[in-house]
Amino acid sequence: MRLTRPTDSSHVVIENYNLADPHLHSEGDIHLIWHAMRRRAPVYWQEVGNGLGFWSVTKHEDVGMVLSNHELFTSERGTLLNLLGIDDPAGKKQMTATDPPRHTQMRRPIQSGFTPRTLKKHADVIRNEVRRLLEPAANGETIDFAAAMMALSTAVAGTILGLPSADWPKLTRLTAMAIAPDDPQFQLPEGTKATLHKAHREIFAYFEDIIYEKKHWEEDEVLGILQKMEVDGKKMDLGAILANCYSLLLGANVTTPHVPSAALFTMIETNVYEEWAKNPEFLTIGVEEALRWSSPASHFMRYALQDVEIKGVRINKGDAVVAWIGSANRDEDVFEDPFTFDLRRKHNPHIAFGKGAHYCVGHPAARQTIKILFEELFYHFEAFELAGPEQHLASNFIAGIKSLPVKGHLRPGIEKILDPIHEKSVTR
Repeated sequence: MRLTRPTDSSHVVIENYNLADPHLHSEGDIHLIWHAMRRRAPVYWQEVGNGLGFWSVTKHEDVGMVLSNHELFTSERGTLLNLLGIDDPAGKKQMTATDPPRHTQMRRPIQSGFTPRTLKKHADVIRNEVRRLLEPAANGETIDFAAAMMALSTAVAGTILGLPSADWPKLTRLTAMAIAPDDPQFQLPEGTKATLHKAHREIFAYFEDIIYEKKHWEEDEVLGILQKMEVDGKKMDLGAILANCYSLLLGANVTTPHVPSAALFTMIETNVYEEWAKNPEFLTIGVEEALRWSSPASHFMRYALQDVEIKGVRINKGDAVVAWIGSANRDEDVFEDPFTFDLRRKHNPHIAFGKGAHYCVGHPAARQTIKILFEELFYHFEAFELAGPEQHLASNFIAGIKSLPVKGHLRPGIEKILDPIHEKSVTR
């Protein structure tokens, strides 16, 4: 999704755009369209053909309400636009497609894989992977920063789930196919459906093989936790375990890679990289602003469980409602100067991780990874420059940069990336 800064959307004819079109998000100006919708049609019905349609909500307040009120809006029929009109077969089996109280039973044990103690144990692995991916830039090479971040996110997910490092490159490719089956870089010649089918089939088969082959699991490896977990007094069946493995892997590749790519691209464009690097007190605030700015999960879908009214518009029971997170995080009524990447932003109630019971279970891992990444960037590099045009992911779900060629400039006195494994965080 292009990171534009619209100021006047009065000329936009909202009816001319189909927000379900993945290419609108990669090639069009979706922030301009959302700008117009927040002002003139904050609750808007979108026809998509074949008798299907959905309501779009674009204001921060309404997006938060739709995502958090499971008594009015259910996740169990499908949470993404690619399932519009098709009941999700993972409903009530996959944590993301389950409502409380069942959702709570599933979430609680999984959270034990994301405790501070567990994540601290993984910190050195993450830092080493960051250094490995940045090493070519330290040697003067142009690197594709976005591709490196995709690899990093799979490494983090693989570490937490307990997956062999040799499998990470394969999983990076398969998850890209799953989250962006319309993108020419990842789409098979047979088309979108074939791409999505292959990704699903191979990821599920991969996890099934791992479950049968790996005999010993650490107590905090999430994949091991899933196999022991009980819901309503019963262990989950294999299909439910695989569905949750799939969801957790995709969740990692939704958030983690696209936040630093969007942030670095914007810092290069606006010349604020050095300002952030010289002020380590900005690190935590800056990570939260990067999350708001990138809003990598662009939407989540719900279905109305009863007739409900939003902003004076009646939504009927059974209607699909799409909450546009990227729009909510640019809402002028909530964020001052929302189209500025502001490292000093103090009031930042972004909902990049969602809201309510479905707030992203892996958010501590994502925050830790992004923080470590920027620590390493700022320590080693005084600046980056673009080495080619950026390319955006063709997806209505993921707001991401899929290619970002950059060239890094090491700080004076630093000749190479620090050697792997050191115990303390690197800060300036």
